[in-house]
Amino acid sequence: MCKLDDHVAVAVAGINSDANLLINSARLFAQRYTAGYSEPVPIEQLVHHLCDQKQGYTQFGGLRPFGVSFLFAGWDKSSGFQLYQSDPSGNYAGWTATAIGANNQAAQAVLKSEYAPNMSLNAARKLAVKVLKQTMDSTILMPDKVEMCEVACAYEVPSEKHIRFRMASDKELEELCGLANSATLPTS
Repeated sequence: MCKLDDHVAVAVAGINSDANLLINSARLFAQRYTAGYSEPVPIEQLVHHLCDQKQGYTQFGGLRPFGVSFLFAGWDKSSGFQLYQSDPSGNYAGWTATAIGANNQAAQAVLKSEYAPNMSLNAARKLAVKVLKQTMDSTILMPDKVEMCEVACAYEVPSEKHIRFRMASDKELEELCGLANSATLPTS
């Protein structure tokens, strides 16, 4: 999990060195946009810019495509909360809930059956941990193997000033993993 800006987070699946290069490029683009327009970059514009860069590496011989998929989560004033998935070819799509990486199809099946658009943030956390528990190779979900972040608003009406990226604390992860391991994860 990485922070691109205060209002954008990204999850990575694939080659970490490729991801680091692209994440640095996205951070630079976001900061240049903010400096030029005095407002945070719209999420889709950031995703589009990064995917153009990824796609460019698929067009010419002698260049290896970036071997990384991203899951972008963020908020902007024109479209509200958004979730985008991009693949190594540079294609991207918007989703309400999705997964990337190993066993993503099993994760998407769980999300399809249990995700609800009006679920609380706490219920979404529990569902995310449930998905990880059911799709990871390990039988026990260990907090030191899990990273979780959120881009959320502290107030009822979101605005640029109130949207923040936050990593889940070790204590929160221990609690969520404990619930998942005991298989008592109600998502309501």
